Amino acid sequence: MKLTFWGASRQVTGSMYLLELEDDYKILIDCGTDMERELDFTQPVTGYQPFFPFEAAQVNLVLLTHAHIDHSGNIPMLYREGYEGQVLCTPPTAELAEILLYDAASLNYKKLKQAEGDSKKKKKKMDRLMVKGDLYLQKDVEDTMSNFVTIQFNRRFKVKDGVWITFVPAGHLLGAAHIILETLDSGVKKSICFSGDIGRDNYPLLLDPSNELPETDYVVCETTYGARLHEDKISPEDALAKVIQRACIDLPGRLIIPAFSVGRTQALLYTLNKLYTERGFKPIKVFSDSPLAYASTKIYQKNVRQLNKAAQEFYEDNDGLFDFENLQYIQSEKASRAISNYTEPCIIISASGMVSGGRVEQHIAANINNVYCTILLVGFASEGTLGWKLMNGQKTLRIKDVELPVLATVEKIDVFSGHGDQNDLLKFVSKHNPERVKKVFLVHGEEESMVTFKGILEEKGYSNVEMPEKGQSYEL
Repeated sequence: MKLTFWGASRQVTGSMYLLELEDDYKILIDCGTDMERELDFTQPVTGYQPFFPFEAAQVNLVLLTHAHIDHSGNIPMLYREGYEGQVLCTPPTAELAEILLYDAASLNYKKLKQAEGDSKKKKKKMDRLMVKGDLYLQKDVEDTMSNFVTIQFNRRFKVKDGVWITFVPAGHLLGAAHIILETLDSGVKKSICFSGDIGRDNYPLLLDPSNELPETDYVVCETTYGARLHEDKISPEDALAKVIQRACIDLPGRLIIPAFSVGRTQALLYTLNKLYTERGFKPIKVFSDSPLAYASTKIYQKNVRQLNKAAQEFYEDNDGLFDFENLQYIQSEKASRAISNYTEPCIIISASGMVSGGRVEQHIAANINNVYCTILLVGFASEGTLGWKLMNGQKTLRIKDVELPVLATVEKIDVFSGHGDQNDLLKFVSKHNPERVKKVFLVHGEEESMVTFKGILEEKGYSNVEMPEKGQSYEL
């Protein structure tokens, strides 16, 4: 069989791997949005251009590790290009993917509306977006979701004669899975493990990454934090409590937390609930400012039996996971803008986590020169984003073409990072005997991170570690 790496190759986003079996049966593992892909509106539109570097109509099956948009975001494009098969994933992944894809379609619609107009420049942009087919809309998501089929964790599922898959808990996000794929061709057994995104032990709400992984012939491993170790050694409750004490009680002021709507926001709300319920914290007004976060929070609550034991026990004791006194979910943009008029100490949790667009950018713009404001960064931020600039101590920020001095206090903690660090990645790979595994492929990471982790694996005895280029194929 042949494995081709079409995404997340020496970069973090756009996970997409095509596995071609001996009988020409093709399986696509993940189909994510490439956040680093730029549209070139300066080039003329000469007609329809395929979105994928392969024939979508010839793909037989899609396997989805988890719902995050850099793994799921281009599935509707696959159907637009002629794919007619199913998408297999866990039940929570299907639910989260649906709201994420509808949210992406809504953003795409706004982009198209912004491109409308009489000017030649806008017309040219509109033509390229429509003809090149880079954007999908709500109807495309409807067509896509009708083809999702869900499989429970740890159930060995027969795809067809001689092909089985198993979804194994990966942590990282509700429903996230490692995928074990086994084949039997002409009496020869072959197996491959796709890591998806690897979580970490004892993360709020989530199951730990499974310790029951079978050994496989090949391993595809993400390397987001291949060169990093998590710094904070205290619990999420202790870390968050210290920041709230400084920012909202001792000062008192407002605390702004940029957080992704799906996953990170739920971990924060759950931890806040525990602080107020179990530690007697005086309830401070909390604004969860993201309609997408509200929708995903309901999915987390619905799937409480898919969460870890501590979360299930908290749910039983408190009849819920997230609702607590003084929590307010913000839906409309008008209500979001009105938060600026709230003068009492408060906590604002809003997307995006990297401060790259979204409502949180507006909150930071309104408070960046407020000495009574603290901005808490709780996860990874790509280079060049406002989050990255804040994390690296930049003294001014340009937001909406206005240069603003950074007078607010900026803090960071990493206990809420959903990605496993270097030790967690090594723990995952180490479940595969270096004397048995034929190749380890490193993906979903910056090149420096991959190089560092490759060196560590080689020191541990893994002699065939590859860092595939985009489009590179391997015969397995």
